Amino acid sequence: MNPYDHPDDHDHDHYHYHDHDHDHDRGLADDHDHDRGLAFDLSTMLERRNILKMFVGGAGLVALAACGSDAVTTSASDPAATAQTSAAQTSAAQTSPAGTVATSAESCTVIPEETAGPFPGDGSNGINVLSKSGVVRSDIRSSFGSSTTVAQGVPVTIDLTIVDSANGCAPLVGGAVYIWHCDREGRYSMYSETVKGENYLRGVQPTDASGLASFTSVFPACYDGRWPHMHFEIYPSLAAASDANGKVATSQLALPQDVCETVYATSGYETSVGNLARVSLGTDMVFNDGATLETPMVSGNVTDGFKISMTVAV
Repeated sequence: MNPYDHPDDHDHDHYHYHDHDHDHDRGLADDHDHDRGLAFDLSTMLERRNILKMFVGGAGLVALAACGSDAVTTSASDPAATAQTSAAQTSAAQTSPAGTVATSAESCTVIPEETAGPFPGDGSNGINVLSKSGVVRSDIRSSFGSSTTVAQGVPVTIDLTIVDSANGCAPLVGGAVYIWHCDREGRYSMYSETVKGENYLRGVQPTDASGLASFTSVFPACYDGRWPHMHFEIYPSLAAASDANGKVATSQLALPQDVCETVYATSGYETSVGNLARVSLGTDMVFNDGATLETPMVSGNVTDGFKISMTVAV
């Protein structure tokens, strides 16, 4: 599903529910209404596919996918199966060596296209960090430009390996990933009132010869009404990553519950403890139709930091 997640500095908003037709979602208190209906979404998806055709020669239609030999597609009508599969993948992820990414050239499983939410900063609702000099960076913990404020929290490394599902899961070389998420207090830079002047926890990285884009960040909060998550957009090239019109896919990472509970037991995340207790993957507006394909592998600890890894295909 595609509802807009809408945190505030103090009182997080509640949301409307929508059918899973990839209809643009919206929060009750969001001033920017982007709900243009199914016709607009279909047109947008066709444009994205055409863009990727131009940049990935002969690759055909594209699909954002999680590639993994142990990836299992579960039905939203079978929450028990979804929960069991997600739990199994989380357990496997945390016992895997740091940096290990489950992948198989023989299997690419499509991951759902998700909302960018109301705080994308990609120009789709006016604010565009992608046009600013300095946004291409691997360490996204600090603001850049007029501010150098550093976001605090448990450190994380985020490794996203982008591959082409229409080309045997070959690495997408020369593509780009834009990632953003809320801070330890549940605020989004450039949007939330007390951090409108900041642009931390946003950044772009090109994909290397193995399709990898890597970021250094902090673990995000759980704010009221949403499961802990990170947003990302895939672009066919670094040049195309100048505004939302160039993206070919948008999705989110659903962070594993046991890792969240471990992080939220540390200083600074106190509010997240209660918020996490009031939400579940089954009730989350984005992940309630199944989060298996959007749940990354995670390893590490609060002292040394965590590594979040996932392979996605476009």
